[in-house]
Amino acid sequence: MEKPIYPLKNLRITQGYQEGTHRNSYAIDNAGLNNEIEDVYAPFSGTIKKIYEEDANEVWLESNNPVEYPDGTIDYMTVLFAHDNDISDLYVGKKVAQGEIFYQEGTKGNAIGNHCHIECGKGKFIEPGWIKNENGYYVIINGKKPEECFWLKKDTNIIDDYGYTFQTLEDNSVEILEPEKEENITEQESTSDEPLLIYSCTKTGLYGIYLKENEQVFLK
Repeated sequence: MEKPIYPLKNLRITQGYQEGTHRNSYAIDNAGLNNEIEDVYAPFSGTIKKIYEEDANEVWLESNNPVEYPDGTIDYMTVLFAHDNDISDLYVGKKVAQGEIFYQEGTKGNAIGNHCHIECGKGKFIEPGWIKNENGYYVIINGKKPEECFWLKKDTNIIDDYGYTFQTLEDNSVEILEPEKEENITEQESTSDEPLLIYSCTKTGLYGIYLKENEQVFLK
């Protein structure tokens, strides 16, 4: 059973929960080591359940299986991330492995300085993902304190834990995984004038594919 890990290498909380724009929520802001954009990795093996691009590029990641919380809870977990400047590589239904880099700090939305807004929710994703609290801020459903949700790796660089007591894993068995790079075959790289066969259609029907910027598809 996986233990959810804190999703950044550098722990530097710049705004805690129950204060400022985080009133009546357990949201935190993590700004990493400095003002540069740092990677955010999946705290557990999960699936993206919702993306909201109209505000701060919010992404909801749900664990694929129940996980072990530091406070002893055994349950699914949903985590909300916000402020990545570019999430064009993400989509609903995408699966990521624990420790896989899939998100980044940023300034998209209501943000000053590069950071990642993080909220933990107990259990599976529940539509619509968040609710408006009495202060007018949208917060994740079934919010739970981050120190009750995340384990720190032994090599987590603690700069400012905001006084929160996080538990540390006994080992560093969870590796940080770079995202798999998809090879793009361009016209210049092709060794043949013939289109590359990528799929043979067995019957007439409606098909859909996911494309990234500048990728091409040839039909024959």
